[in-house]
Amino acid sequence: MENFATILVLGIFFLVLRMFRIIPMRALAVKERLGAFKGVLKPGFHFIVPFIDRIAYVHDAREQVIDIPKQRCITRDNVEVDVDGVVYLKVVDAQKASYGISNYHAAVISLAQTTMRSEIGKMALDDTFRERDKINDKIVMEIDKASEPWGIKFIRYEIRTIEPSANMMNTMEKQMEAERQKRADITLAQGEKQARINVSEGEKQAAINVSTGEKQKRINEAEGRSKEITLVADATANGLKRIAQAIGQPGGASAVKMRIVEQFLEEFGKVLAHSKISVVPGRIAELQAYFQGLSTLTGQTAEAAKPATQQPRSAK
Repeated sequence: MENFATILVLGIFFLVLRMFRIIPMRALAVKERLGAFKGVLKPGFHFIVPFIDRIAYVHDAREQVIDIPKQRCITRDNVEVDVDGVVYLKVVDAQKASYGISNYHAAVISLAQTTMRSEIGKMALDDTFRERDKINDKIVMEIDKASEPWGIKFIRYEIRTIEPSANMMNTMEKQMEAERQKRADITLAQGEKQARINVSEGEKQAAINVSTGEKQKRINEAEGRSKEITLVADATANGLKRIAQAIGQPGGASAVKMRIVEQFLEEFGKVLAHSKISVVPGRIAELQAYFQGLSTLTGQTAEAAKPATQQPRSAK
C-alpha cells in the first residue's frame, strides 16, 4: 500500500512537471499537439496538456556565430586560394526553422561555402584582397535569399583569411619586390629630374640677375658719364664765360696774351730740359723782338692795372 502511494505521488509530480513549462528568455519553443504544429511558445510560463502536447523544438533566439571552414577556391585568373569566414545569423521564425529544414547549421555552412566559391571565381586575385566588403555583402545577399524558407535571417558575413598557395605566395613576393624596386627607381628618377630642373632654374635666374645687374651697372655708368660730361661742360662753359668777361674788362686782352707767352716759355723750357739735342731757334732776331714785345706788353699791363681812381684826381 505504501509503495502504491509513493508511485501515485511520483506520478502526480511527473504530470505536474509535464503540464507546466517555463521557456527562458533566450529561447523560442515549438509546441505540437498530437504530432501537429500547435504554436510557438515565447519566453515565460506555459500550460501543456500531458500526453497530448509536447515541446518538439527549442531554438536559440540570440544572434548566432557559425564558423565557415577553410576551403579552396579558384579566382578568375586561375589562382588557387584558401578562404575561410564567419557568418552571423538569427532565427526569426521558429516554425520554419523547425519544419523548413532539418539542420540549418549544416545548411548555412554549405550554402556559405558554395556562394563564397562562386563570388571568388568572379574576381581576380588582386580584387579579392581589395574588395572584401563587396564580397561579404554579395554573400550575405545570396544566402539571405536562399535561406528565406528556413526562417533564418543572415546579419553579416566576414571573410577572415585569403591565403594563396605557396608557389603563388613566392611569386607575389617577387612581384612585390619588383614593384617596390620599380617605385624606388621612379622616385630616384623623379628626384634627379627635379634636381636638374631646380639647378637649371637657379642658373637661369642667376643669369637673369647677372644680366639685370650688368644692365643696371651700364645704365648707371652711362648716367654717371652723362652727368660728368654735363658738369664738365657746364664748368667749361662757366670758365669760358668768366674768361670772356675778364677779357672784356680793361687790360683783359693784354693779360691773356701775357698768359699765352708764359705758357709758351714754360713748355719751351720743358722741351729744352728733356731734349738731348740743343735747340736753337732759327730766327734769333724774331725771338729777341718777340721778348722785347713781351716786355712792352708787360709794362702796359702793369699801367692798366693801376687804380682808376687816380685819374679823376689828376683831372681836377
